[in-house]
Amino acid sequence: MHKTPHAKHLPPVFRWSFLGPRYWPTWILLGFLQLIAHLPIPVNIALGRGLGWLLFHLVPSRKRIADTNLRLCFPELNDAEREQMVRRIIQSCGISFFESAMSLWGPVTRLVSSHSISGLEHLQAAQAASKGVLLVGCHMTTMDICGRMLASHVKFDILYRQDPNPLLAYMLVKARESFNGESIISVETRKLVRNLRAGHIVWYAPDQDYGIKHSIFAPFFGIPAATVPGTARFAALGDAQVMTFMHYREANGHYRIEISAPLENFPSGDDLVDSTRVNQIIEDMIRKQPDQYLWVHRRFKTRPEEEKSVYAKHKK
Repeated sequence: MHKTPHAKHLPPVFRWSFLGPRYWPTWILLGFLQLIAHLPIPVNIALGRGLGWLLFHLVPSRKRIADTNLRLCFPELNDAEREQMVRRIIQSCGISFFESAMSLWGPVTRLVSSHSISGLEHLQAAQAASKGVLLVGCHMTTMDICGRMLASHVKFDILYRQDPNPLLAYMLVKARESFNGESIISVETRKLVRNLRAGHIVWYAPDQDYGIKHSIFAPFFGIPAATVPGTARFAALGDAQVMTFMHYREANGHYRIEISAPLENFPSGDDLVDSTRVNQIIEDMIRKQPDQYLWVHRRFKTRPEEEKSVYAKHKK
């Protein structure tokens, strides 16, 4: 018997309950986001730096996570260098809040004139050949705004994790699909494969820790990290090329986007070999601008059996 999909796996839809008092704070937040989306880019970046300063002082847990990640991944940094890097990382997170608003609700003309892109011909060649592309990226803090900039050149689907707030989830999908292709909930992997087979470009970021159930341990900055082997598997099932999507914020407020040529000899058929290769590619992306990566995420949360957590709270 066919089972009805669980509600949390269905695409978000508008509900009349969204008009009730429970969601008024969310409507206020959405109104604020749409307001700041129309501010000039330099103003939003300045406001983001201010928000980052506040977050650095008000959210010690995220600061601690970022510091632990840097200790593991950049052992060559001394204490002072690492603290400065953490400050820049939190600041970049603050900037990304305002960049996300601009990407979702801001004037596209402003964004088009504020970026450069290389490698677009690789995506265009795949489209001309009706070949699907798995566009592999990572959680740089610029992913929303640079994704919007890329969408001014080509349409692509995104694989995403649904926000637990139903109204926010609905509004985010509605905004993204106004300029992008389809938004695919992360558990709908069959849809992802179908879209790849149909010649779609699908953005995919396999750089976070999703637990041991669907992961294998592959090195990331030389440390065993729970890594989903989906990149190789989706590419094989979807008969798709794999390209990388790199993006950075430059000091002058300009943005740089780089699309790679299709990976050669990928997938290899060996999950560990392929996952290690993908992690190395993502590591290379991060090393170009490490303070713009989302180090506040517990990337090494899942550990091999009997290995202690690396995120134990610091004793006073």
